[in-house]
Amino acid sequence: MSAVDTPAIQLARTPKSRLSQVDFNNLQFGQILSDHMLVAEYADGQWKEVSIVPYGDISISPSTSALHYGQSIFEGIKAYKFADGTVSIFRPDKNHERFNKSAVRLNMPEVPEEIFMGGLKALINLDRDWVPATPGASLYIRPFMFGTEAALGVHPSLSYKFIIITGPVGAYYNKPLRLKVETQYTRAAEGGVGFSKNAGNYALSLYPTRLAQEEGFDQLMWTDAQEHKYIEEAGTANLMFRVGDTIITPSGDTILHGVTRRSIVEVARHWGYQAEERKVSVKELIDGIKDGTVTEAFAAGTAATLTPITEIGFEGEIYTLPDPASREFSNKILQYLNDMRYGRIADEFGWNFIVD
Repeated sequence: MSAVDTPAIQLARTPKSRLSQVDFNNLQFGQILSDHMLVAEYADGQWKEVSIVPYGDISISPSTSALHYGQSIFEGIKAYKFADGTVSIFRPDKNHERFNKSAVRLNMPEVPEEIFMGGLKALINLDRDWVPATPGASLYIRPFMFGTEAALGVHPSLSYKFIIITGPVGAYYNKPLRLKVETQYTRAAEGGVGFSKNAGNYALSLYPTRLAQEEGFDQLMWTDAQEHKYIEEAGTANLMFRVGDTIITPSGDTILHGVTRRSIVEVARHWGYQAEERKVSVKELIDGIKDGTVTEAFAAGTAATLTPITEIGFEGEIYTLPDPASREFSNKILQYLNDMRYGRIADEFGWNFIVD
């Protein structure tokens, strides 16, 4: 659905940067946005205008199709700054791949590499001073696309807007997580859109998550729609467990195929661990915590990075996992990935996309 000839990227610089207003030692996730954004328009079966413009509001019709019928998808990516000032984006090609899979499932046009990857590189290069040098911080990158046809009626939009915005961020979670196993509400069902990163998946999670937070939990541990028997993912990240020397992560079409999750599995296998992507039952997890065979549990995602899980609530009981400080694999893989992303060690997998 993409055009053969991709239009050139037009550039309009902001007349006044907001960079001097940013306190890089106090970054709240998603609250600060960089000077520029990339905007691409799709209409008449092809990608047309592609531009980098000052970050700002956009105007849409009240009948814009995405507001009524939910054709809206997005991605989460991070850029990092090395000690020598080099700016690197972590595995954006995999996000591009997943973005287009989401687009196909929601009957939206795929975004060609020249716009997604080329536009991403041009945007980050322009706003490279927004990439934090502060330890533990990064530049969060949010590509998204939504239907823009100004007409009512249930059908795929005839036009779309693809946008990339960015902003410096600190940690998404600043403490280990307490999760509640969800056995009533459902995030995704077989044959649905659970594997895609679409806005609706997150909208339907908000109310059950609020209920769990009122009970003192940080997030939900979603389970399958049919029986609530198998673990799927957390509200904002994939889930991973260590059982003996095996790293296990739930897998299936109802689960987002996370880039961080994928990277951890690949590194684990490289290090000689067995890594399994398979169904994990709630019973298997709870029994493993009780008998001590489950020694590590953590959430993995672009925003969450790798966040330890310390307590899991299920059917009125709280199950406690070992102290995060004692967790060999979690701490080792987190350090390794951070060292790679900040350029402190060699990138032996070729995952860093250098912006030059």
